[in-house]
Amino acid sequence: MSRTTTFKGLLGAKLGMTQIFDQNARVVPVTVIQAGPCTVTQVKSPERDGYAAVQLAFGEIKPKRVTKPRAGHFAKAGVEPRRHLVELRTADAADYTLGQTLAADVFAAGDRLDVVGVSKGKGFAGVMKRHGFKGLSASHGTERKHRSPGSVGACATPSRIFKGMRMAGHMGHQRVTVLNLEVVKVDPDRNLLLIRGAVPGPKRGLVMLRSSVKGSGGSGSAAVAPGSTKGVRG
Repeated sequence: MSRTTTFKGLLGAKLGMTQIFDQNARVVPVTVIQAGPCTVTQVKSPERDGYAAVQLAFGEIKPKRVTKPRAGHFAKAGVEPRRHLVELRTADAADYTLGQTLAADVFAAGDRLDVVGVSKGKGFAGVMKRHGFKGLSASHGTERKHRSPGSVGACATPSRIFKGMRMAGHMGHQRVTVLNLEVVKVDPDRNLLLIRGAVPGPKRGLVMLRSSVKGSGGSGSAAVAPGSTKGVRG
């Protein structure tokens, strides 16, 4: 069983990429993320729930679009309904209070983060684009099948295609975690985080920010992926 250490986390929206200059006049590519504000909607304890965690809500939504079970959940916490929910396992969950607001100033410049998002969907793709196959020969009688995968069967025994065979199919739109990214700058007035490098997902896509697993000495299972009908999938 993995241990639970102290983690900080936020939900946010990816706004896009730009570049800034550091103290040495070097160009630094950064991703701009609208981090929060997030509202604490539930605090879980080991005595009652078996583990320590804090639940965060993010994103505006019309009240009429909220389901009754979820509306009751928000009413119990005494907060306005939100579009997305995420649960973050952390040892200091008892330090949070219902209705507490968390903003971009949770993190500081120089912190290391893990960013969880859903990658851009590429639609249906063939094996050359999806898996990097070289395709069939361009000569020696090959006709209009240059981008085909080639043989995929296994002869009469076992007379089937093995599971996991690399074939054409849906490309992208998968949960992706990028580890150990650096926070270059924090703008608390506008709730913006500038993170070095690229993060998964399209513009305005939902992302989860959490303390780096590598930097904090925690384990990969310390944080639970965001759960939302229109957000980051578990």
